[in-house]
Amino acid sequence: MTKTALLKACRHLLVPVVRLLQRSGITWAEFAELGKEVYVAVAGRDYGLQGRPTNASRVAMITGLSRREVTRVRKTLAGVEDPKQPAGSSIAQVLSGWHLDTDFLNAGGHPARLPADGNGASLATLLKRYAGDTPHGALTKELLKLELIAEVEPSVYEVRAREYIRSPLDPDMLRQVGVALHDHGMTLAHNVDSERTEPPRFEGMASNPRVARSHLEDFRKYLDTRGQAFLEEIDAWLSEHQVNETESSTSESVRLGAGVYLIHDETKR
Repeated sequence: MTKTALLKACRHLLVPVVRLLQRSGITWAEFAELGKEVYVAVAGRDYGLQGRPTNASRVAMITGLSRREVTRVRKTLAGVEDPKQPAGSSIAQVLSGWHLDTDFLNAGGHPARLPADGNGASLATLLKRYAGDTPHGALTKELLKLELIAEVEPSVYEVRAREYIRSPLDPDMLRQVGVALHDHGMTLAHNVDSERTEPPRFEGMASNPRVARSHLEDFRKYLDTRGQAFLEEIDAWLSEHQVNETESSTSESVRLGAGVYLIHDETKR
């Protein structure tokens, strides 16, 4: 596998991840900090010598980070040091400033209604202070589109939200997203590992790029029925072979399973 091919595949697999992050207001800086943590954690776990954790110098060499940065990230992972807090998105910073900066609060300590322009407390002043070089006209349109602010009078704006979360989701659903992507990714990474000592893990899919759109709902119903039946069969097999609670202290156990998901991709490639 060439580095170029791997990077191309990685770019493709990151698309749904980044789409989810952007919809939830996660910025590049926050994602980059998370990436550093995962790089350091994986290098420390997978590349130690003689069964020992990887030292900071070796982790720095593998990850391309400085030893100082590796040490900082390790302290964060160990809970010794507070996580580095990257700057939030322009939208998040504007909302925060509108709620916390006394220059934009009314006499009661609440976010004031702001005129569009002016040298004092105005939307233009707020954006100049908290949005940096982000085009103010485009940002105002985005704030209105997301219903985070509203024009309550001609050229007078009111803030409607404290936090920027484009699509609130159930935390349990978000955890399941992480589990599903992790499990599938671990199987794929195992199968392309040239140094693996175990046989490849089953991984396959069935798709067709030329199915008539009129059959989408039929296929959805078909998969709901057949996919659920398959998973129930798998669950029964796993239950039959699980370790009893009384044996758990003496018998080795692993997490096993299989996943089924609907493929629906309209991306033009």
